[in-house]
Amino acid sequence: MAKKVVVDREGCIGCGLCASVCPELFTMDDEGKSEVLVSDVDGDLEATAEDTAAQCPVEAIKVE
Repeated sequence: MAKKVVVDREGCIGCGLCASVCPELFTMDDEGKSEVLVSDVDGDLEATAEDTAAQCPVEAIKVE
């Protein structure tokens, strides 16, 4: 079953790490905040999303 990727936009500091590590799932929006491109992930993308979430310095990314 696919998991959902979400970004806490208020917690996001706009460092851009997520978009650098995983450009297939994340981009930076006009406000300099992380934006999820594909919210439902499974398989390899799920593992990549979880790894990216673990690297977020403010824990603003959740994989549910």
